[in-house]
Amino acid sequence: MFKGFYNLTSGMLTQGKNLNVIANNMTNIATSGFKTDRFTAQTFDEVMWSRVGNKNKQYEDLGNQSYITVPSQLYTDYTQGSFDETGMPLDFAIEGDGFFAVETAEGRAYTRNGSFTLDDEGYLFLPGQGRVLDDQGEPILLITDKIVADDRGGLYMENGGLLGRIGVYAFEDNEQLTKDDRGMFASQQEPQAAAVRVYHKMTERSNVDLVQQMTAMIAGQRAYQSAAQVTKIYDQVISKAANDAGRL
Repeated sequence: MFKGFYNLTSGMLTQGKNLNVIANNMTNIATSGFKTDRFTAQTFDEVMWSRVGNKNKQYEDLGNQSYITVPSQLYTDYTQGSFDETGMPLDFAIEGDGFFAVETAEGRAYTRNGSFTLDDEGYLFLPGQGRVLDDQGEPILLITDKIVADDRGGLYMENGGLLGRIGVYAFEDNEQLTKDDRGMFASQQEPQAAAVRVYHKMTERSNVDLVQQMTAMIAGQRAYQSAAQVTKIYDQVISKAANDAGRL
């Protein structure tokens, strides 16, 4: 009798989760290197068996019936974003599969965001996160932003002295990475050095498609509102049925 409430409530919860994912994508549209998340849902199937059988308890399968919709999985789109030429001496962008490594307060994390700066001690730093690591997993001490760089992440003084090399790391399976709402990735996999090109004085744009996200947001909001409205109607029908049955 109350199965409709399960269907409608699960739909509202699912669409709420979907709208949260879309909102985070749109919030990070200007975050360098941010990768879009895609939300998927599935139905929860429950099998109903007949309890009317013979003395040998041979029951007949009456079939499947879907009761509720539940969140399934969150997928990250690792498609390469386009590049912006910023002219800033501590901006970098990766072409191909790979991540910069950053030592955060929670441990090592990985990112495509190459909008770096220097911290108070002169180390290469990702604002709000931590120090950027070199190809040996150590912080990079620069002192100055008057540097030149090659296409493999090598950092040099203007007179040619080597200061360090930005580490770029790749993983066997990007689908095993976990991402937070700021676009930082964590992994239990052992990273490998990635032989990719690193652009200096450039950043990678996020791969968020604003039109696509707006369309998905409108569809999600309408689905949520429809489920909420039908829930009210369903509640009125159930209340009327209960009251009428009480009079009998």
